This record gives sequence, C-alpha cells and structure tokens, in this order.
Amino acid sequence: MKYRLVLILLLIWAGSVNAQDNKLLFQGEFMTDQRIRTVGGLKWGWNENRLNLKLENKLVDKARFQTNIWFRSFGFPAVEISNQLYDNNLISPYRIDFREGYAEFYNFLVPNLDLRIGRQKFSWGKADRINPTNNLNPLDLEDIWDFGRVAGSDAIRLNYYIKDFKIEGIWLPFFRPATLPAGDWAEIFHPQIELPPGMSLGSYADSVILPSLTFLQSSNYGFKLSGRLLDFDWSGSYVYGYDPLPVSQRNVISLTNPGQINILAKMGYIRQHIAGVDFSGQIGNIGIWGEAALFKATAPVIMITDLSAFGLPDMDSVLLDDKPFVKFIIGGDYTFRDASYLHIQYLHGFFHERGKSEMKDYFFLNYRKKTGADKIQLELISGAFVVGNWHDLRNNYALIYHPSISYFVNDNSEISLGYRMIEGKGGSLFALVKDKDEVFLKVIYYF
Repeated sequence: MKYRLVLILLLIWAGSVNAQDNKLLFQGEFMTDQRIRTVGGLKWGWNENRLNLKLENKLVDKARFQTNIWFRSFGFPAVEISNQLYDNNLISPYRIDFREGYAEFYNFLVPNLDLRIGRQKFSWGKADRINPTNNLNPLDLEDIWDFGRVAGSDAIRLNYYIKDFKIEGIWLPFFRPATLPAGDWAEIFHPQIELPPGMSLGSYADSVILPSLTFLQSSNYGFKLSGRLLDFDWSGSYVYGYDPLPVSQRNVISLTNPGQINILAKMGYIRQHIAGVDFSGQIGNIGIWGEAALFKATAPVIMITDLSAFGLPDMDSVLLDDKPFVKFIIGGDYTFRDASYLHIQYLHGFFHERGKSEMKDYFFLNYRKKTGADKIQLELISGAFVVGNWHDLRNNYALIYHPSISYFVNDNSEISLGYRMIEGKGGSLFALVKDKDEVFLKVIYYF
C-alpha cells in the first residue's frame, strides 16, 4: 500500500509542477516480461511487470535534477505456511527500486566545470552493452540476459571541458557488491567443488565479508580523458576499485562422518587497478568500435583451506596472481540498402572471468530486418557462440540461439515474442545452464 501511495503522490506532484514555468519532465515506460522454460516441463521461469519512471528538471544552463525509479511486481508466490497467506508481498511480490537520483550543476565555481552529486550510473566504453572498461558501478545480474545492466552508485562526478576534450573524475565513497542472478540462475555462480575419490559433500555454507566502511578501505575512484581525433571518438581511463563479484578466500573443512565433509567458505572482494582505452567511428558506411581493459590485482589472491579438524596444517592455493590480464571487445555494424541491419561483436573475457587462464572467447551476431511497412521486425539470425578451450572445442563450447519477432503497434509500443536455446559442454558460464531454454513474451509501452 505504501508503494502505491508513493506512486500516486509522484504522479500528482509531477502534474502540478508541470503546470509551472519550471517544468518537471515526466517520461518512462511500462514493461511486462514473461518467460516459460521449455526443458523439463513448461515451468514459469520469469514474471516481471515494471513501471520505469523518469523525472527531470533543468534550469537552462545552470543545473539539472534527474531521477529514475522502478515500481515492480516481480517473481512468484512464495507461500509455505498458512500464516504467510496474510502477507501480500509473499503472495504477489512487489518492490520499489531507486535506480538513480542526482543533482548536476553547470560551470560550478569555474567555467567549463560540471559537478554531479547523488546516485548515478556511468557509461564508459564504446561497445554495445558489454563494456570491459565500465567498472565503477556494481553489476546488476538479476536478469542474466540484460547484458550491461548496472546498479546506481552514490558518487561525486566532476567533468572539465577543454575544447574538444573532456576530463572526468569520479569518486564513490563506499563499495556496493554486484547483484547476483535471481531464481535458479543463481546456481551458475556457486563454486564448483571437486572432492577426492570416496568423499562426498555433506553441507556447504558461506559468509561474505565486505570491505571495511572507512574512507580509505571502501572508496573507489576513476579518471577518464575523452575526445575526438582523426574522425574517431577515443578515451583512456583508469579505475582503482573492487571486483564486484566475491571470491572464496578461506574454506573451513570439517568431517561429519567417515567419507563426508562440510565446507564453510569465507568470501571477500578483490581490490584492483584497471586501465582502459576505447574508440568508435566509421570506415565508409561501416560502424566500428572497440575497447580493452588491463586488470591487475593489488596483491595475489590466496585461498586458505583450514584443515585443523583433521589435525593438518592450513593449505594455501593461489586463486589469482598479481600479474596483469586483458579483456577486450571489438565490433561493427552495417545497414544494408534494404534497411536490414547486421551487428557483430567479438569479446575476449566476460565480466566474471579473472586471470589469463580463465579468459574465454565470445562471438555475438545479430541480423534484423523490418517488413510490413516497418511494423514487423524479424530477428531470425541472432545469438552467440562461446569457445571455452580452442584445443578441445568439442567438449568446451556453448551455443546460444535467440530468434525473435517484434510487432510495433504504434510509435509508443511494441510486442516481442522469442525463444532462447542454449547448448554446450564444459565449464563455461552458458554451458552450465544448457537446461534453461525458454520462450519469452515482452510488451513495452513508452510514454
């Protein structure tokens, strides 16, 4: 009820302010996204109804306010006992998500210096939705198919403009971890535990230790220089921050009965240096872009296995050394004379891969064409191919096929129907979820 009240008050406020000279711009979208699994029975896999509300107020060349709020009905009933039938949030889960909200001041103190304070998202990098150089905001992996989605961070940003160049400095005073996938997708980030022959796992539990909430320990920051040279947009960046995904740093092993062990994992976050470069432009009628990021942990990441329950000393193993490794992406697009569109990207190193030995190769392809007076869009060639190991490709690959058809009802709305098929072998991210094929229906109305 309180969320509905907040929404009503916002709508009333927006309408009243919009009537004044200092207008509050009001826009957004409504989306419903429904997915059904096609493997192992027609089981519902996703249910989301989202009102994405965006408000903006601008004082000519002086200042700007902007906020983005999601009002959502998300998930399925989670009732296990009769007393929970009185809790509407368990019967029909809903939530409010404050995505962004900041104030921006132009020519702050001196000319050409802009200041932005509040919860904000940053879009570093030139590639489409997958950006190895965009590392300040925490990843939002709730929807694993929404590539490039990040959560807003409380931050201070300064932009200084010098002719055709921009210097950007960002400080995030405290660390926020990544949001992991919802539902049964969460299992893809559970550690793969290998036990000696004859041993079985009794239980597994973990605890997460966040960086200390102090000025020095929790802060992340980054700098970027961007501009235009030789008809290309370029930028170089540096980030000193944390990897938003946790790693096991200490495992405590105990014996429950002969042949069975329990594991208690203590997880933490890796502090790292990241240097990045990116570019985008055109060669003839072909659009091209690329970016690369060099990652280096501030210290080797050592996992300690506590074997004191067996009367043995601790065992150390290196999860990640402090040698630098590179992730990069390159891509291009082309619009044909019949207005059909081709989009290709090659990625080396996805967001969760660390160290040179973990890097895998991803090939993305999308071809779409409109027909029926541009009312219908066909994407029959769309998907990705993942190479887990070039030396043993037959047993280390993943194939994602993602065809869809969209109908544009009018300028403000579209209906999409599609299918996601996943096949693969080995331990790559998508090979682990080859049983999660699904049909989806998405409706979006823009206002």
